[in-house]
Amino acid sequence: MSNNYKVSVIGAGVSGQGLALLAKNLGFDVFVSEQKNINDDVKELFTKNNITFEENGNTEKVFDGANEILISSGISPKSEILIEAEKRGLKLTGELDFVLPHIKAKNLICVTGSNGKSTVTSLTGHILNRAGLKAGTGGNLGTASSTFTNEKENFDAVVLELSSFQLARTKNNLRSKISIVTNIAPDHIDWHGSFENYVEAKSRVLSLRDPEGWGIIQDRDFEILNASGKIITLSWNKIPEHDAQGHIFMNEEGQDAILTLNGKSEKLFSFSDTTLIGSHNLENVAMCLCTAKLLGVDISNAKFLLEGFKPLPHRCEYAGTINGVQYIDDSKGTNVAATITAMTSIKGRKIIILGGQGKGEDYAPLAEAVKENCDYAVLIGEEAEKIQNALEKSGYKNFKRASSMEEAVNICGSLAKPGMVVLLSPACTSWDMYKSYKARGEHFCSIVKEKSK
Repeated sequence: MSNNYKVSVIGAGVSGQGLALLAKNLGFDVFVSEQKNINDDVKELFTKNNITFEENGNTEKVFDGANEILISSGISPKSEILIEAEKRGLKLTGELDFVLPHIKAKNLICVTGSNGKSTVTSLTGHILNRAGLKAGTGGNLGTASSTFTNEKENFDAVVLELSSFQLARTKNNLRSKISIVTNIAPDHIDWHGSFENYVEAKSRVLSLRDPEGWGIIQDRDFEILNASGKIITLSWNKIPEHDAQGHIFMNEEGQDAILTLNGKSEKLFSFSDTTLIGSHNLENVAMCLCTAKLLGVDISNAKFLLEGFKPLPHRCEYAGTINGVQYIDDSKGTNVAATITAMTSIKGRKIIILGGQGKGEDYAPLAEAVKENCDYAVLIGEEAEKIQNALEKSGYKNFKRASSMEEAVNICGSLAKPGMVVLLSPACTSWDMYKSYKARGEHFCSIVKEKSK
């Protein structure tokens, strides 16, 4: 197509910028429309590449001569500009369907799930690079998928973290060699409209595999994902319930993970080979090493392959120790399922800090998990009242309210005994008090650091 073909990109974030630059490189006439401000660096990038744009709202300019609308990650299907584009009969294309045909890699690995997908994406890339392959990581992780369309790079593997938003719009261009679903739990219901729609979006990562591609999933998610084809399931301490081609057995007694494939069993790794905190991270490691094995990597020295990997910030990250009490930052725990996973994965007696801005989730399962796993809960933010109500309804009374993170950490310090863990895993977004979960986690860590001096 020549530059007579015009595309309008909705959104000027990382994903939108990548879409715009790729479209321009393909010879299209490109216009970008952003609801918010566009920062000066991005404006300069667009201007330098002869890409026109608008900010602070989507206007009629989006439709001016446009042959196709490209939708960047995260744009809601309820967006007025998309609804209007559909009414006008314009072609709407999601990020992945536009980008994936142009990715230059021998192997495409796609990772999704309700929790843990960033860790699995990053760690898989780390393992493959340690094994001597050239691997790139990106997608929803922060590096746009369009980054990997440069022919000169010639990657052995590209590992992409894919959100449910991206997958919801994917029709036929995935064709991954390996697709991983770390786990499934309710999330982003407000965006998708229902849990069923959310699961359907996630399951596309399996249904759009290469015909010979593998899927790696939790054994418990087999039915909800409608899994078929070449599937490897994972479970703890028991044989799989479902008939799959392979299985990862997480052996708590033996402290190792065993992969059974094609009738043969081999150790993936010993739990002592990794410094990552929590049993959920052991699952992440197992899925990553299994992926490497499927790509032909020798995983016999798993400790070497895992060496040097640092946990991603704010995901069950060690923050410090005060008076014999360990403080852990899991600010990325922004939904109920993530927080329950962190709580149940970390051993020992715990105090948990909960609260923030909610996503409309039911806090009854959270309350039951707190009751089972935590000596105390400290509640902050807009959702404190709702979480308190759920705790009281479950019969749990060991909670206190705090008006700030400083007060929350102080309360935890007064309640905790040596050997205990204080866990920040809010089960909520940060937007009532902070600009991001990162800012919230950094503030928590800075308070702990100051007090540990």
